[in-house]
Amino acid sequence: MGLFSPNDDSAFKAPAEVYNWRVYALAISASMGSSMFGYDSAFIGGAMSLPAFKTRFGLATAKGTELAALKANIVSTFQAGCFFGAILCYWMSEKLGRRIPLMICGCVFNIGVIMQMASSGTIGLIYAGRAFTGLGVGASSLIVPQYISECSPPAIRGRLIGVFEIVLQFSLVIGFWVNYGVNQNVSPTSDSQWHIPFAIQFVPGCLLVILMFFQPESPRWLLKNNRDEQAIKNLTYIRQLPVDDAYLQWEIETVKEQIQLEFDSGANESFVKKLRAVFSPGIRNRLAIGMSLMMLQNLSGINALNYYSPTIFGSIGFKGTSVGLLATGVFGLVKAFATLGFMIFGIDKLGRRKSLMIGSVGALFAMYYLAGFSNLSGSFDGNAKQDAGAYVAIVMIYLFAIFYAMSWNGIPWIFCAEVFPTGTRSVCLVFTTCTQWLGQFIIVYSTPYMMNNIKYGTFIFFGSSLVVGMIFVILFMPETKGLSLEDMDIMFNMSGLAHGKRAKTDAIISERRVADDMDRSGIKNDREVVEQVEKAV
Repeated sequence: MGLFSPNDDSAFKAPAEVYNWRVYALAISASMGSSMFGYDSAFIGGAMSLPAFKTRFGLATAKGTELAALKANIVSTFQAGCFFGAILCYWMSEKLGRRIPLMICGCVFNIGVIMQMASSGTIGLIYAGRAFTGLGVGASSLIVPQYISECSPPAIRGRLIGVFEIVLQFSLVIGFWVNYGVNQNVSPTSDSQWHIPFAIQFVPGCLLVILMFFQPESPRWLLKNNRDEQAIKNLTYIRQLPVDDAYLQWEIETVKEQIQLEFDSGANESFVKKLRAVFSPGIRNRLAIGMSLMMLQNLSGINALNYYSPTIFGSIGFKGTSVGLLATGVFGLVKAFATLGFMIFGIDKLGRRKSLMIGSVGALFAMYYLAGFSNLSGSFDGNAKQDAGAYVAIVMIYLFAIFYAMSWNGIPWIFCAEVFPTGTRSVCLVFTTCTQWLGQFIIVYSTPYMMNNIKYGTFIFFGSSLVVGMIFVILFMPETKGLSLEDMDIMFNMSGLAHGKRAKTDAIISERRVADDMDRSGIKNDREVVEQVEKAV
């Protein structure tokens, strides 16, 4: 099997035609939503260290707790917007589908950018604009993985949802390096120094609107809403298969059967009845795992590094705006290329569970080193020197980026996008996505205060959270790679801990596959008997 070859373990082997350019174009188009997320996460931390921005908005004269509060407010208004965006988009994704709401997200995001660009020393407009961009990002972060998951063949679903994370990471890189570029080349007394990185937000917002205009609606959403003709048309386009192809017919019938089961359990009823379905056995355990993964992802410390990396690099002895932004840019490159390599070559081969365990071990080692170095060197008090220990600390941050990229970076998003039933998926994703944004809000708001008060204990907290995350994965998270969205019900209706669930699920699917083959064989034999009787008569 080649490096790029899909590993198809589904009940019905997909023909080679389904692994075509259209599913990748669909994933890239939708992932402009994650580009909005990634660029915004990266550029704002560096922008707050630009001399022109600091002078214009009062960061240059603020000290201590006042400065920490100002930074926390600028960053966290975005997360607050994201939290409410994830809630408000539920109705849109249920009633309007996936495609049109994503285009609306891009428009709302651009309104927020306009508000930020219109600010000229008025910090309130920065807060309001970041809240609006947060609304767009929060809503799209719920819809994008869902849309890609619903359109993906099972064997490459992890890779395609991983495009969400790849685009996010390379947008992070752009955000980091734009700040370095304007700091080096634009006058620190000119507002252009901060206008340029803020204005580049328009690019992913506009691309999301334009590219999604040309993409089809989710076939699963169309089938759920009794628009079968359009669903079949869209699926034949995405899969590049004729309408009468056996695999296409099997996929349509499987989705219909799953939707009917969900309707029978109340998934097509009112929101209250859907909530009851969400908390029913077999679904509530998936929801608990998904919400836990989202929270644990944030407690790992990645968003502290994303949003406050220049400050963190300064805390381990690397002072100066240019030095901090340069080190931050390299951090973004390391994380982006590690993510790219893993999402292309590893996610659907190594799997979700094993990747999280390996990545947690490497990341927690890096965090504990940073804690020890910061304590011994007194770096948070400005006493650190650029000696061998400091350079090893830099390496540890980059090592953390590599191990994080292969584990907590994208897998929580992939897991949540692939495990929930079609009828309750939107409701479940509201819970998991809001947990993500709540976790981000807690961390980005707390980090400046943590660095001021508990200092090296900040890294101990993040490392210990990774230990908890690894134990949680070992006990409760089963392996989901390669399963069709409809086969998830089999695994998550089993009792017990996670370790043996996948093997039992594969055994059940194999038995069903044999039974289906026998049924098809039986039908064929019956037809042969009829033909023979007709000839004899």
